[in-house]
Amino acid sequence: MPPATTEHTAPEHDPTSSDGSDLRDAFGRVRTEVAKAVVGQEGAVSGMIVGLLAQGHVLLEGVPGVAKTLLVRSLAAAMTLDTKRIQFTPDLMPGDVTGSLVYDASTGTFPFREGPVFTNVLLADEVNRTPPKTQSALLEAMEERQVSVDGDARALPDPFFVAATMNPIEFEGTYTLPEAQLDRFLMKLTLDIPPRDVEWQVLRRHADGFVPRDVRSAGITPVVGVDEVIRAQRAVRGVGARDDVLAYIVDLARATRQAPSVRVGVSPRGATALLAAAKAWAWLTGYDAITPDHVQAMALPVWRHRLRVAADAELEGVGADGVLQQVLEQVRVPI
Repeated sequence: MPPATTEHTAPEHDPTSSDGSDLRDAFGRVRTEVAKAVVGQEGAVSGMIVGLLAQGHVLLEGVPGVAKTLLVRSLAAAMTLDTKRIQFTPDLMPGDVTGSLVYDASTGTFPFREGPVFTNVLLADEVNRTPPKTQSALLEAMEERQVSVDGDARALPDPFFVAATMNPIEFEGTYTLPEAQLDRFLMKLTLDIPPRDVEWQVLRRHADGFVPRDVRSAGITPVVGVDEVIRAQRAVRGVGARDDVLAYIVDLARATRQAPSVRVGVSPRGATALLAAAKAWAWLTGYDAITPDHVQAMALPVWRHRLRVAADAELEGVGADGVLQQVLEQVRVPI
C-alpha cells in the first residue's frame, strides 16, 4: 500500500529480474512484523520504510492517540537497529540532543558525551514542543549526518533516520517548525482516526492483553539489520529514471509554483526529494526504474509540507493536498 492518500498507485507487477528480491522480501516482512502491533496504518508503515531506504527523514502528524509513537517503536523493533527517543519539551537544550563536553574531575579534561542523536533510529517525540533554538540542533544532524561541538565535527552512525511526531491541533505551548527544518524531512505522513472496523481491532488486541509500552508483547521479532538496510539503500540509489520521467517531475514542481492558490511552490530540492522517494518505492515494488505511477504515489507525502498556500486560499478551505491533487490531474503524464 503506497504511503499517500491518493488514487495513484504503483503497478502491481513488473517483469524485471529477481535480483534483490530476497532483500525486498525482508522489508516486506518488516511490514508484517509492524502490523502485529499497529493496526490500519499500512500506508504510514510503507512511508516510513521508503523514508529509511531513501536516506531521508519522516515527519508524522496526527492527533494524539493514533499510534504515531507506537508506529516508530514497532518499526525499530522489527529491525536490529539502535534506537533512542527524545521527548521534546520547552526546556530542552541543544546539548540535550547532540551531546556536549562534560568535565571529568578525575582527568581534568572535557570528554565528549554523546547525545541521543547518536543512534540509527531517532524518535523525536512532539518535535514542535521545543523552541527553535533546540529544533535547529537537529538541522545539521539531519542534513549532514554529523554534529559539531566545540569546533569538532562528529559523524553519526550509518544508517541514521529521524522520525519526528507532531500534534496538528494543539498550539498552546508549541513552536512552529522553521522552514529550513521542515525542508529536511523527506516526507510528511498524516495519520488519521481509523475507521470503525479498524478501531474495533485495536480494542480487541488491547482486550487480549496487548501492552503498547511493550511492543515485544505483540510478538514483533527483528527481521532486518544494519547490513540489510545499507545494502537496500545502495540498491535504491541504483534504480534508473528515464529522461521523460525526470521531465515529468520538473513539470510537476513548476506547476506548483504557478498555482494561483500557492504562495511558495516546491523548490528544486523538493524535486530531488520526490525522485529519491519514487526510486525507493519503485525498488520496493520490484522495478529497476521509476515510472510516473511511482512519482504520483509519492507526490503528496513528499511535497505537502513544502507548499505554502496563500492565506486567502486557506480561508476558503484550500489545503496543500488539494493543490497537489489538482497539479497531478493537470500536468501531462509521459506515456
